[in-house]
Amino acid sequence: MEKISDLKGFKTTLIKLQKRGKPIILTGGCFDILHIGHIRFLEEAKKSGGTLIVLLEPDEKVRKLKGAKRPVFSQHERARTLSSLIPVDYIILLPYLSGSGYDQYISVIKPDIIATTENDPILEKKRKQAKKVSGKLSVVKYFTSLSSSQIADKLKKESL
Repeated sequence: MEKISDLKGFKTTLIKLQKRGKPIILTGGCFDILHIGHIRFLEEAKKSGGTLIVLLEPDEKVRKLKGAKRPVFSQHERARTLSSLIPVDYIILLPYLSGSGYDQYISVIKPDIIATTENDPILEKKRKQAKKVSGKLSVVKYFTSLSSSQIADKLKKESL
């Protein structure tokens, strides 16, 4: 089974996972400059003992969220990095989505758990998404560390 794919390529694996009966944990993000906060979040998300699937944002979305000089690493590079982490079982490469596009992914995957951090600006939206698929929301404590944007800014200042 390939660890990195798009949703279409993941459907056969998804059917097998659903038959196993272990919880499916879903999370998502940019994961541009991987840091300790990301690692700790993924470790905590995985603690329920299920299969952890990461929805990975495309480069265009990262640019929109983080600025014109981001991402530092392409979606495929970020996926490859994430795939080497012990807690991460699968990565689904997202196309550029807006609005209800995420809802469609969630209704196909039907996660038992949607994992997010306590400071997520769309926490309530994720709560509703989990409820729609009879799942639950796992809110992980935010681990204070430099964010990817802070790391990028720091490196930019040091190179001047």
